[in-house]
Amino acid sequence: MIENKRVLFVEDSPTMRRIIANSLKKLGVTQIEEAENGVDALEKLQSCEYDMILTDWNMPEMNGKELVEHIRKNDRLKELPILMITTRGMEEDVLTAIKLGVNGYIVKPFTPDILRKKMVELFSNS
Repeated sequence: MIENKRVLFVEDSPTMRRIIANSLKKLGVTQIEEAENGVDALEKLQSCEYDMILTDWNMPEMNGKELVEHIRKNDRLKELPILMITTRGMEEDVLTAIKLGVNGYIVKPFTPDILRKKMVELFSNS
């Protein structure tokens, strides 16, 4: 179900990008593209279609919160499933992300199984 999906993930840490890419590949997701921050992600979203966005919260230039706000205001992108993957695990942060329009939330560190479960959940609900 998730194997044929095109995923853009947004993460400023090169190490975390490698972990996310490897996790997605383990899950059979091969159509993946990465962005270093929200500005980079928005540029990629203008030129390509994706089935889901995975984004960090804390990033330079444009953080995950600002990225989600931009996506949700864009008529073409506003229905795009967004999964936030972040170290921010406080209930207040989760509630803020949900109010912004994030469809799912994973706290780092995570396992590929958790990622698969959340992605399947989001695609089932969309």
